[in-house]
Amino acid sequence: MTRLIALLALLFSAPLVAQNALPPSPYADQQLEDPVKEEKARSLMEELRCLKCQSQSIADSDAPMAGDMRSQVRERINAGATPEEVRSWLIERYGDWVTYNPPVNAVTGPLWIAPVVLLIIAIWLARGLFRQRKDNEKDAS
Repeated sequence: MTRLIALLALLFSAPLVAQNALPPSPYADQQLEDPVKEEKARSLMEELRCLKCQSQSIADSDAPMAGDMRSQVRERINAGATPEEVRSWLIERYGDWVTYNPPVNAVTGPLWIAPVVLLIIAIWLARGLFRQRKDNEKDAS
């Protein structure tokens, strides 16, 4: 029984060790030599979400995947791509969720419209409630 538990523990821990055994990406933590390109890359990294951490930008995250994404951003900016081209490439690769400012399209449209619709409904309901209360006060007098 002990051997079975040890075997299962080894089997399930192997992927964890394998992930950390990968070499780091070349530009994960190394800045570009051109300060203008580095600034473009840095500002873009602040706007991209870490897919593993979910609440941090790739600039702030220590996750290996965020390091890979930082490296990809720096490599593409260094090769002459604009930040918008890099953002579009990452959205195409990882989906709209990768950016903190998703584009308005058929999929994300309801997310952009819903707050406005809910605000209009709330104002309409509040107006009706206040009118009803005002009418009740008039009838009581």
